[in-house]
Amino acid sequence: MSSVEKIWFTRCPVPTASGLAHRQGWLEEAFGAAGLEVGVLQDAGPDLARHHFDHDLLGLFREGGNVPALAARSAGAPTRLIGLTWIEEWQSILVRPGSGVQDAAGLRGARVALPGWAADRARSFPRAMALHGVKGALAQGGLTLDDVTFTEVPADPAPSVGRDAGGGGRTSWPGLEELARGEVDAVYAKGARAAGRARELGLSVAVDLDAHPDPRTRVNNGTPRPITVHERLLEERPDLVVTFLTQTLRAAGWAAGNLGPVREILAGETRSGAEGVAAAYRGAFHRSLHPDLSEERLGLLRVQKDFLLVHGFLDADVDLDAWVAPEPLRLARERLAEAEAA
Repeated sequence: MSSVEKIWFTRCPVPTASGLAHRQGWLEEAFGAAGLEVGVLQDAGPDLARHHFDHDLLGLFREGGNVPALAARSAGAPTRLIGLTWIEEWQSILVRPGSGVQDAAGLRGARVALPGWAADRARSFPRAMALHGVKGALAQGGLTLDDVTFTEVPADPAPSVGRDAGGGGRTSWPGLEELARGEVDAVYAKGARAAGRARELGLSVAVDLDAHPDPRTRVNNGTPRPITVHERLLEERPDLVVTFLTQTLRAAGWAAGNLGPVREILAGETRSGAEGVAAAYRGAFHRSLHPDLSEERLGLLRVQKDFLLVHGFLDADVDLDAWVAPEPLRLARERLAEAEAA
């Protein structure tokens, strides 16, 4: 028996099946049957919330951005990768109206905002996101990072990933204010709250990364988004890992047929309201919340891992093949299929 006393999961302000499972009460129900409490890591105070970045907490299930997950693994964190999701989530390059920049090719020579380094590599995900997002956009115009000039902009040295990050829903995505003031020419931005702030500032979309058919141009912190677990928990209580994934798959299945309720939940989770959610999450995003470990999705994560390594966001390379633990997801699919057939 493991020494785990409580199950924790992360709750980022983004669409996750685990977040939906929590809102439906399914995680508490399932783990309660095993005699365990369930807690939201970001609601537990800074002493525990820091484990979102270092993953040094036995009972933690982390469904969140891949920059902190990969950075923790590269620094020696004993984690295993048990699932990957891919959610199309409003990634854009913004410019000022009337700038003349209307597409990726128009970014040649632009001053592009680059958030400063945070306290450590894992917390520097805004910088990593901006750098890779700009790279993906430039590629659409046949350009490279060498074709623009990066201008560092202030960034939170210890950014929060909780539901209350950004002061009750209003967030100033790094670089947006500088763009509005004319100090930079372009900014990468992602997500519902950034989309809302961009509208408030009257900024324009020059490159809609979501519109490109090649998903590699959108590989970033949340695409793909990993689900990780402490390897000791997997070794000592694999049943709990399967339970978590079963409820996550159940929630993803529910979301596929309930777009309206999903949007309502996300309006609260992201603190961006219905308009922000509608702008950031388009199409059939609610049908793609299911985690998997397909070769395609692992290949996209490898693209991100290699990018982070080259640009200094990882302590060392990460062996993805050794990191992956596919058995719990396979068993969770079987368990859910049996429950639905009963």
